[in-house]
Amino acid sequence: MQGVCAAILCVSVFLRSAISQPPTESDTYTECTDGYQWDPQTQHCKDINECETIPEACKGEMKCFNHYGGYLCLPRSASVIPAPDPPSQPGTNLESTAREPFNPCPLGYEPQGDSCVDVNECERDEHDCQPSQHCINTPGAFTCQCPEGYRKVGTECIDIDECRYRYCQHRCVNVPGSFSCQCEPGFQLAGNNLSCIDVNECDMGAPCQQRCYNTYGTFLCRCDQGYELGPDGFACNDIDECSYSSYLCQFQCVNEPGKFSCQCPEGYQLLGTRLCQDINECETGEHQCTEGQTCVNIHGASQCVDTNRCQGPYVQVSDNRCVCPVTKPACRDLPFSIVQRYMSITSERSVPSDIFQIQATSVYPGAYNTFRIRSGDDDGDFYIRQINNISAMLVLARAVTGPQEYTLDLEMVSVNPLLSYQTSSALRLSIYVGPYAF
Repeated sequence: MQGVCAAILCVSVFLRSAISQPPTESDTYTECTDGYQWDPQTQHCKDINECETIPEACKGEMKCFNHYGGYLCLPRSASVIPAPDPPSQPGTNLESTAREPFNPCPLGYEPQGDSCVDVNECERDEHDCQPSQHCINTPGAFTCQCPEGYRKVGTECIDIDECRYRYCQHRCVNVPGSFSCQCEPGFQLAGNNLSCIDVNECDMGAPCQQRCYNTYGTFLCRCDQGYELGPDGFACNDIDECSYSSYLCQFQCVNEPGKFSCQCPEGYQLLGTRLCQDINECETGEHQCTEGQTCVNIHGASQCVDTNRCQGPYVQVSDNRCVCPVTKPACRDLPFSIVQRYMSITSERSVPSDIFQIQATSVYPGAYNTFRIRSGDDDGDFYIRQINNISAMLVLARAVTGPQEYTLDLEMVSVNPLLSYQTSSALRLSIYVGPYAF
């Protein structure tokens, strides 16, 4: 007995072993398939009515229905629509070929011995799947399966738009039967081909000229000190610091790649990074003075002066000091002594400015001292401010610009009214005005 289950009814199909009855009046041996018996009158195989020949063929509430080659056990409420009788089967000679045999199995099955086995329609190409579909055999039937990335609508395969499901982190591109994920600039696909991870552009040859800083999804270019980022965001352009201010250097600013430097004029040296300091050539030995000369350092240079600068009727009594003897008639209206001094000042000095203090070296009791500029100030650039009886201050009255030289005779006149005595002494001051304001 072989059981076959349908969607509504469970049907039991009973197949009997064929009853072979050779005819009595013929030497030809014939046999019928299961469920049929030989009819000698018609010389054909005739269906056996198992419902009549088998006692209690169906048990319980089931009702027996005769079926070609077998019988059915169905609920008593079931009904069977009769079909036209099949043509009777003529006897089959073992040496001859029979017509197409009757299939007693349900649809999708075929008999194999006493059993019904499934027919693989896919292997036999007995299916109606589309060329793009894949045939899958199932018990008693088959299904047509669409390729991956497609869904079946009716008998057709329609592409699935996977981008609707937001599989991709950034951008999704649907293609027939599949999809691909794309990342925004600055990112690349991760190993799962769905997520996006940041790209370190600095390690991948970012076009930054100097410094590169990776950020999430992009990168930034930065420049070294002394440079500024160009309009393209990649190149670094030198900053001309000298053009921003005239106070960066005391004398001259020189722009260099990424920086600047200060330079000083000849006769000066750089003090720190921006100031200029006079070089004392007299101390460094960088002068051309002879043995009979004295080196005098001035701003930016040096001056060689004669050691004996006394001119008649004066005579030299010591270094830088000349005396006019009272015994000489020519000395009567001249200062008794002249002392040589030297100094240097910068150009464009603010005025009024105290530049030199005069101090009496000898003081006589009862004497009154006055101070004046005896000679050398033809333009009135200086004046004397007396401090007390024994000292006075030389004041620069107007701003002067070098290089130039002044030689001033500063005279101190001493008067003693009790002794009716008057004398004077002078200080010959050589003032060198440097070419710069430093």
